[in-house]
Amino acid sequence: MWSLAVHTLIADRGKLLTALVGVIFSIVLVNVQGGLFVGLIRKAGLLVDQGEADIWVGHKRMHNVDFARDVPRRWVHRIRTVPGVRRAEPYLVGFADMTLPSGGFEQVLIVGVDRVSLLGGAWNLTRGSAEAILQTDGVILDECESEKLEHPRMGDVRELNGRRARIVAMSNGIMGFLVTPYVFTTYERAAEYIGKEPDACSYFLVQTEPGADVAQVCAGIRQVAPRLEAFSRNEYSRISIDYWMTRTGLGISFGAATLLGLLVGMIMVAQTLYALVLDRLGEFGTLKAIGATERQVYSILLIQAFIMALVGSILGLGIVSGIQYFYSTPQAPIMVPWGLSLGSCVLVLAICLVSSLLPYYRIRKLDPMMVLQS
Repeated sequence: MWSLAVHTLIADRGKLLTALVGVIFSIVLVNVQGGLFVGLIRKAGLLVDQGEADIWVGHKRMHNVDFARDVPRRWVHRIRTVPGVRRAEPYLVGFADMTLPSGGFEQVLIVGVDRVSLLGGAWNLTRGSAEAILQTDGVILDECESEKLEHPRMGDVRELNGRRARIVAMSNGIMGFLVTPYVFTTYERAAEYIGKEPDACSYFLVQTEPGADVAQVCAGIRQVAPRLEAFSRNEYSRISIDYWMTRTGLGISFGAATLLGLLVGMIMVAQTLYALVLDRLGEFGTLKAIGATERQVYSILLIQAFIMALVGSILGLGIVSGIQYFYSTPQAPIMVPWGLSLGSCVLVLAICLVSSLLPYYRIRKLDPMMVLQS
């Protein structure tokens, strides 16, 4: 049956190509749309994912890393007494206005880190070093925000809420979910830029001892500081992502577009399978006339659907890899998890197999006697 199914399928290369285009279109759209969605939404937890802290501690109502609530900085001493805590440092996040050379302003998100450990500081540095923020008025900007900040250069002096800031290092790819650029500096300098009291901070970043149970350490922190909340890195990243998922229509919009593309591609596959059967009704009638069972006839259609799904998926994933390699940027990252690729292939295969039922109903009503009478 495999040989017969393959020969029947490739006999009409035009229709086969149309079906493959439908499958490829569906695979590419699902993976690229899904990859864009994953890449965009993961920005919401960027600081958490890259912060090198095992536990994030903050206000009881902490729900998004970029929108922090103040807590007393002195409470860090309570956290350091919890068994399993190796290091705990204050972390400050807040908004400020940067003065631009043109005379305009751009709102930025100031991130203040401990000047000794630099825990939660900038990464992917292309110029300068993380320790450069220890210099007088030192701040770190990201190259990807260059146009928005009117092309800052190393050594340039800007103002943040009327206070002097000098660019001492540049990173690449640190772009959050908000349109607000990140600016990294020391904790004390960040407090001046934001206008916070010296005793106020946004979070406490905690690194645990090797082998320590993170969940138990979180419970211990809640016990010694009942007015604080503690989450593991993965938990708080998910919470930050869920904040935007539940407050925007991102999931619905991306999902609707993906579903529409999948539907269009599968309609093309179903139409092609149906057209192939219509063109060869006589051949299928002959098979039934010489004793082919319903199962054998349907197996031909299943094999054809499987081949189209397999070949289309392989070609589609190849195109997705090319798109991801050439077009993924920090501004619009395309992150395609292996689960998404596998799931899309399984989904397309299932739809192709279901689509093979449409022409089968036509064959099932076919009378073998028509072959003998022709």
